[in-house]
Amino acid sequence: MGTCVFCSIIAGTLPASIVSQDAKTLAFMDIQPVTEGHTLLIPTAHTPNIADVDGATTEHLYRVARKITRAMYEALNCDGINWFVADKEAAGQEVFHMHLHLIPRYLGDGFGLRFPPDYGVHPARQALDSTARALSDALERLENRE
Repeated sequence: MGTCVFCSIIAGTLPASIVSQDAKTLAFMDIQPVTEGHTLLIPTAHTPNIADVDGATTEHLYRVARKITRAMYEALNCDGINWFVADKEAAGQEVFHMHLHLIPRYLGDGFGLRFPPDYGVHPARQALDSTARALSDALERLENRE
């Protein structure tokens, strides 16, 4: 496996336009921005996926993301903001170091999520209940391991 591009940015061996930095997080401008101000927020410890990030770092990431969000509204006069994480390849993750996209949105900017053709067709309640039960059971097993 090659060197993680985000770890190289953290180490200072690759350039980045830094928005915010502390011991646990680094925020920098995305070099392929969806809109002006598109920022990436990452943990400074290499963690491939969101489920791998420890609880304290996750909480800190979201506190920093909230501050950056407020700064975006003030500095960029945007109309909204998307927070987006692509976790693992099937979700579109390309750099396997967890990162949160903070994407300022502007009315008419042309960006958006594309839903599948059957979106809006409500599944049967039984199917929803079954999935909810499976997730609830998994949460309980995970909590018992911690």
